[in-house]
Amino acid sequence: MKKILLTLALLGGVALAQTTPPAPAPAPTPTTPAPTAPETAPAAPQIPESTGDPAAVVGTLGGQTYTLADFDKAFRIAAARIVNAQGIPFEDSYLSEFASARPDYLKQFLRDRAVTQLAQSRAKADQAAVDQQYEDARANFETDEAFAGALAATGYSDPEDLRAELGRQALVNAYLESLQERFKFGDAVVAGYYSLNRDKLTREAEACVKHILVPSEAGARAIVADLAGGADFAKIAAEKSQDPGSAPQGGDLGCFGPGQMVESFDKASFTGPVGQVQTVQSQFGYHVLVVTKRTDAGVTPLAEAAPLIRQQLSSEAAQKYLDAQIARLNVESFPDVVTLTPAGN
Repeated sequence: MKKILLTLALLGGVALAQTTPPAPAPAPTPTTPAPTAPETAPAAPQIPESTGDPAAVVGTLGGQTYTLADFDKAFRIAAARIVNAQGIPFEDSYLSEFASARPDYLKQFLRDRAVTQLAQSRAKADQAAVDQQYEDARANFETDEAFAGALAATGYSDPEDLRAELGRQALVNAYLESLQERFKFGDAVVAGYYSLNRDKLTREAEACVKHILVPSEAGARAIVADLAGGADFAKIAAEKSQDPGSAPQGGDLGCFGPGQMVESFDKASFTGPVGQVQTVQSQFGYHVLVVTKRTDAGVTPLAEAAPLIRQQLSSEAAQKYLDAQIARLNVESFPDVVTLTPAGN
């Protein structure tokens, strides 16, 4: 695992595009086919010891204080997402890989909480949808013990942590969506932007793929047979795939360009049939995959680019508004409180 990659990913700023936190993956030994994913898990170094009191204040925001315990909980989840994206179940021992990023992450933590504070007075989450999302995640596991194990592998201390984060993200998403709705741009503005930026509105070839990762060829054959018999791809992925990033999404990997996946997977994605089940082997195991969509490289047509242009323009306008609102909350941070001292020092 490359520390610089993990640190940069961890420090990535949260803008208007929020996503729901990933539900715990059903499988404890995942491997996502990506060029940055290691073939073997890294050796776990010694965990640094915190010098701070969990009740110590790490920052204040709009009259509200946040403690080291609040920060550590969020930092653990953020670190786990990066580890999971590398195809590895999270363990506390990996936190040492991110120790040097803690002071910088505090800025992101307080910004996230600032957005949450703004959302609390301006939006309302769909609690029924949040509860259903939580229940759907829990339904993937037969026992509470299995669910707890999967939660730990994705950075959550207990089920209530997951429920709380799902609720927070739902609230924030509702607020950010409402912000973007305030800023509308007509056809003339969109067409003008397209004309001026046509050279930038090109697209690479792209494949949209879903897959189920299993360790053996026999397992892959059995899944292919089940699919041929009418079994639901998403349900099998949630139950059997060993990729923690895509299993909760029914195996959906989204869309990607050439060369972003390992060679055998890449070849199947860009030269194999669309809409048909394929099986390929990689160093991560056997992938039962389906290419759901594929597009050629070239200039994006206006009709296709227009929604993206509108979204970009409204996002930029809403982001400026959001930044101004956050600046009014008088953020104060204490990075020394979150700085760790290595064990033995």
